[in-house]
Amino acid sequence: MKLIRRIFLSVLFGLLLTSGIILADTVGDGPEGEIIHVVAGHHSAPHVDGAHLSIIWAVPFFGILLSIAVFPLVAPHFWHHHFGKVTVFWAIILIIPFIKFQGLSVTVYELLHVSLLEYIPFIILLLALFTISGGVRVTGSLQGSPIVNTGIILLGTILASWMGTTGAAMLLIRPLIRANKWRKNNVHVIVFFIFLVANIGGSLTPLGDPPLFLGFLKGIDFFWTTTNMLMPMLTAVAILLVIFFGLDSYFYWQEQIPPEISNSINKVKLGLEGKVNLVLLLGVIGAVLLSGFWHPGISYNVYHVEVELQNLVRDVLLLSLTVASWKITSMDVRKANEYSWFPIMEVAKLFAGIFVTIIPAIAILKAGMDGALSLIIKSVSDSQGNPDNNMYFWATGVLSSFLDNAPTYLVFFNTAGGDPVSLMTTGQQTLLAISAGAVFMGANTYIGNAPNFMVKSISEEAGINMPSFFGYMIKYSIPILIPIFIIISLIYF
Repeated sequence: MKLIRRIFLSVLFGLLLTSGIILADTVGDGPEGEIIHVVAGHHSAPHVDGAHLSIIWAVPFFGILLSIAVFPLVAPHFWHHHFGKVTVFWAIILIIPFIKFQGLSVTVYELLHVSLLEYIPFIILLLALFTISGGVRVTGSLQGSPIVNTGIILLGTILASWMGTTGAAMLLIRPLIRANKWRKNNVHVIVFFIFLVANIGGSLTPLGDPPLFLGFLKGIDFFWTTTNMLMPMLTAVAILLVIFFGLDSYFYWQEQIPPEISNSINKVKLGLEGKVNLVLLLGVIGAVLLSGFWHPGISYNVYHVEVELQNLVRDVLLLSLTVASWKITSMDVRKANEYSWFPIMEVAKLFAGIFVTIIPAIAILKAGMDGALSLIIKSVSDSQGNPDNNMYFWATGVLSSFLDNAPTYLVFFNTAGGDPVSLMTTGQQTLLAISAGAVFMGANTYIGNAPNFMVKSISEEAGINMPSFFGYMIKYSIPILIPIFIIISLIYF
C-alpha cells in the first residue's frame, strides 16, 4: 500500500502541476441522451495566439532541459532528491508571467488542455504499461552474449510496433539488464536498446508510437505506415544491428568471462512468470484501439476543453488493467524483477514540467509563418512552394528530439496540407518524411520519447552508469544515429 500511495502522489503531483485550478462547467443530459455544452466549444476557447509570442517564452522549457542535462552531473545527490522541486520551479517561472501577460482564463485553458488531453492520457498509458510489463519475468540462464543481446533487441524491435515502444521496452529491459549484469561494459547495450526498441521499432503501426496514432486519428489508414515505413525502418534497423553486434562482440571478448557464465551460454532454458500480464497487455492494446475506432459523438466540456467519451473509457480501462495486474501478480515476481515505482515517478514529475513549459513553443510552431519560428516552417518548402521532403524529415526529427514528438508531427502534418487522402497519395513522400522524422529521431535524446527516460532510470537503479543527457548525445546518438539518418534521407527523401 505504501508503494501505491507513493505512485499515486507522484501522478497527482503531475496532474496538479499541469492542471492548475480546474474550472468545470455544468453539463446536462439532452433529450436524446446527448451532452449539452453550456460553454462554447474548442474553437472559441481563450487559447494563446502563438503569433504574438516571442521566443523568450521558451526559456522555461530550455531551463528544464538544461536542468535534466546539468544537475545529474554537477549535483547528482541534490537532483535525485529534489528534481520534482526543480520541475515546479521552471513551471512557475512560466505560469506566473503567463497569467500576467496572457490572462488567467487563457492560462487556465492551456493548463487544462495540456493536462486533460495530453498529460493525463500519456501518464495513464505509461503507468499501465510499466505496471503490467513489470509483472512479467523471464526466467532461466539467459546470459549477455552478443547473440543473445542482439536477439533480445531484435525481438523488442519487432514487438514495439504492435505493443508500443513503451510496452516493448518495459517488457524486455529488465531481462536484458539481468543478462548483462556481470559485464563491465554494458552501457552500449542499453543505448542500442533505446535506439531500436524504445524508438525506431515503433514505426510500423499507429500502436507503435504516439505520432503515428495521431495520424491514424486524423484519417491515415492503419496499415499505411506498415507498407510505407517498412523499408526506411528496415534500413535503420539493419545498420544499427550490424553496428551493435560488432561493438558488443568487441567489448564481450574484452571481458573476463566467469567460468559459470561461459559454461552456460549454450544451455539457456527460458521460462515466463506472470504470464497473465501478457493477456493484460493485449487488453491495453485493445483499449487504445477502441479509442481510435469508436466515436460515440459524446464529450464533456471542462472550461472549453472537450474530453471525449471514448478517451475517458480508454483511460478507465487502462487504470483497471493496472490495478488488476498489481492485485493478481505475485510480489515475488516483482521483487525478482527488481521492480520499483521510482522510474514512473521520475517520468511523471519531469514530464509534467515538460508538458507545461512546452506550451509556448508548440503555440509558436502552430502559428506557422506568423510565429517566431517561421524560418523552420519556411524551410520545409522550396521557392515554388513545393514540399522539401528532406527538410520535412530533418525539421520534424530535430524538433521531435527535444519537443513532444506527437504535437510536432501534427504541426508539420498540417503544414503539409492536413488532408489525409492527399498525403497518402500525391503527398506520400512528405507524410513518410514527417512520420519517419518524428519516430526515428526520438532516439536522439533521453526526452525524445518517454520510454527513453524510463529505460535510463530503470538501468541506473540496477547499477548501470548511464551517460548524462549530453553524454548520451555526444558519445552515442550524434556519431551513430545522425550518419544513419543522413543515409536514410539520401535514399528515401
